[in-house]
Amino acid sequence: MKQVEKPKKPLIIYYLIAFIVLILLNWFVFPMFMGSNVREVDYGTFLNMIEERQVSKVQLEGDTIYFMDKSEEPQQYETTTFDDPELVNRLEDAGCEFGRVAQEQMNPILSMLISIVIPVLIFWGLGQLLTKQMMKKMGGGAGGNPFMQFGKSNAKVYVESTTGITFNDVAGEDEAKELLTEIVDFLHNPGKYQEIGAVCPKGALLVGPPGTGKTLLAKAVAGEAEVPFFSISGSEFVEMFVGMGASKVRDLFKQTNEKAPCIVFIDEIDTIGKKRDSQGFSGNDEREQTLNQLLTEMDGFDASKGVVILAATNRPDSLDPALLRPGRFDRRIPVELPDLKGREEILKVHARKVKLSDNVDFNAIARAASGASGAELANMVNEAALRAVRDNRKYVTQEDLEESIEVVIAGYQKKNKVLSTKEKLIVSYHEIGHALVAALQTNSAPVTKITIIPRTSGALGYTMQVDEEERNLMSREEIENKIATLTGGRCAEELIFDSVTTGASNDIEQATKLARAMITRFGMSDRFGMVALETQVNPYLGGDSSLSCSPETASTIDDMVVDTVKQAYDKAMNLLRENKGKLHELAKYLYEKETITGEEFMSILNKKEDTEEKN
Repeated sequence: MKQVEKPKKPLIIYYLIAFIVLILLNWFVFPMFMGSNVREVDYGTFLNMIEERQVSKVQLEGDTIYFMDKSEEPQQYETTTFDDPELVNRLEDAGCEFGRVAQEQMNPILSMLISIVIPVLIFWGLGQLLTKQMMKKMGGGAGGNPFMQFGKSNAKVYVESTTGITFNDVAGEDEAKELLTEIVDFLHNPGKYQEIGAVCPKGALLVGPPGTGKTLLAKAVAGEAEVPFFSISGSEFVEMFVGMGASKVRDLFKQTNEKAPCIVFIDEIDTIGKKRDSQGFSGNDEREQTLNQLLTEMDGFDASKGVVILAATNRPDSLDPALLRPGRFDRRIPVELPDLKGREEILKVHARKVKLSDNVDFNAIARAASGASGAELANMVNEAALRAVRDNRKYVTQEDLEESIEVVIAGYQKKNKVLSTKEKLIVSYHEIGHALVAALQTNSAPVTKITIIPRTSGALGYTMQVDEEERNLMSREEIENKIATLTGGRCAEELIFDSVTTGASNDIEQATKLARAMITRFGMSDRFGMVALETQVNPYLGGDSSLSCSPETASTIDDMVVDTVKQAYDKAMNLLRENKGKLHELAKYLYEKETITGEEFMSILNKKEDTEEKN
């Protein structure tokens, strides 16, 4: 665990101290040398003022005379005396108070000490305090000079197994754990590998979407190996000054060699590991110098010492090839989204600290959360616990977990969002249109829930479908059925109200994406067949794609996408038109209940079919 540092005093405190010292010097020290506001006059003026009885008090200090007038606001004057033997008589005749002060000459050394040395010492002490404060903020050390801290690595160091995380805390990534276990075994027992001539991999690159547990896996490796663990983000190498990033890399590897065996983890390595190019003046770029130094250090250190470099990224396509070659990052470990079994295990891990009721079915929750990452599953468990607390319950139920899935996917319920009667009716028919088209087709996922309660994501309602089994492949017929299901809501609006609304915007977007992917990526068109017309870029961050074809072909693709969606729309419209009675009955039931389960939906649908068969 990291040591807890004492709170640091803000710099404003030291500035206040300096300000107070200056005020004290101005009040008590400087007046001793600077004198008061005294007006200087000649000796004749002084004698005239005495004769006119305008002088009230006189003080003699050597050859200098200080005197005050008799005005309402007395003014102090200064003049130089001459050898005047009648001065005392004149003062007595004018009734002035007078006296003589013996002039004391201050020691010159003491005068210099007070006026120069003491202020210098005061400001030197304040400077030392400010320097120490700056040094603490920048990491300390470096011979007491904070500016020497530039170029020092600020990696967080977890000694031994103080990360508190082991492989038992990681679930759903069995393949990744298996590949990393060998590294842990090498750090524990290097002898059996060296005996046969094998060396430990220098580096392992963890690749996967956000939230899949790449950082957690790296900490688990350190926890299992019980060795020092250096953790640093790629962005921490990048500095404003050229060459500082490379200096940090050198300092980091110097520390690791001193603490070997150990593990170094660089998170978001794509920040400094991007591909280099030969255009412009990129050779002087700070990021490129940092990357070059990293490449050199990874080539230079001795793998037999047990120094292992782990790195994580969700943008592997942007990394420089020199960084990925064997000898640097020897292993590329995929950390993908968990499958059904993995999701179930992840839910169990995160539910260890949560009090659960006896009716919780993690398998059902895992099936409903298809495509969720480990971080999202952890959030679902936490949301379920928070919901239980809001309802004043001591444990989490199955209903809490099911609601938490909807919260993560669609957002919270908008309790203050009130739909008008007409809008509520339109949304009811829209959602039943989706559900009915899905139920009337083969090879479609069963409907599990339909609701018309608005959500914070902007959805006025949604229909949830959950596959009974984990699906990794989709046939052409299944994709076409899914597109038809997506168009079912708009079809129901047009069929019942002879009008359409903006409620199908998200459906249109998803249907268009699927239709385009069928033609350009999946090779499911008779016109182009198995020809790739689109390249997917950055698959772990949204999966954006770009067309790789001529403008004429792109125009043809657009026409084919329109035809594909139109055919699905016509199919959905025919299904709803043939089952218009079911559509009315189910929409009315949903309008009254606002939320219905898949069992209720199928019960009404099958009951209607039985009645028609008897008639």
